[in-house]
Amino acid sequence: MQLWSKNNKNYPDFWKEYLSLFDKRKQKVSQKEIRFVAFDTETTGFDFEEDRVLSIGAVAIKNNSIAVADQLEVYLTQEVFNEDTVEIHGIRKNGEFTKVSEKEALQLFLEYIRNAILIAHHAGFDVQMINKALQRNGLGKLKNKILDTSVLFKNSKHLVYRDPGRSYTLDELCKDLKISQSDRHTASGDAFITALAFLKIVSKLNRDKKIQEIGDLFILK
Repeated sequence: MQLWSKNNKNYPDFWKEYLSLFDKRKQKVSQKEIRFVAFDTETTGFDFEEDRVLSIGAVAIKNNSIAVADQLEVYLTQEVFNEDTVEIHGIRKNGEFTKVSEKEALQLFLEYIRNAILIAHHAGFDVQMINKALQRNGLGKLKNKILDTSVLFKNSKHLVYRDPGRSYTLDELCKDLKISQSDRHTASGDAFITALAFLKIVSKLNRDKKIQEIGDLFILK
């Protein structure tokens, strides 16, 4: 498979446009001016090589608020189907959702996120699933900076109650942060929940003076 590069004149325009957003770093902006995008994927399973993305949900955060009108929801044509996971995400191979090809979904996703800071819960999984899809289509990896609400949540806990080795689930965050789970286990619903969790966690980190600017979020472990 040929990988697209900056020297390859035949790569898709949408990938060229996406890469161009990271060619030059813009001047430092305040947290209020930065665009964040919380996103989630629903998949056929957890195998990065064999399983596939079924849907992508994303919602933007700007000026410490969720921009409800600025969101994305896309469903992918299912080349791989796993009946065992349907009861979790409810997405059937021939369901009622309008679906697009994997390449079309990637284009929509990249055009939507642009150079935003991405937020996901247990982000490594979602990022790797997207990167594998990009790889299958001859493209590179995501270039965006990534924040993981699981990591941020652990850092917002009081030292007495913090367990560095524990991996908190999104359900546990919802319970602790008092967030409704009414639309849980859909990509768009989980993206919205992740956005709410992010705002609540950052507010607590600010109050506890654990961060002073957005850059501090990237050094929390």
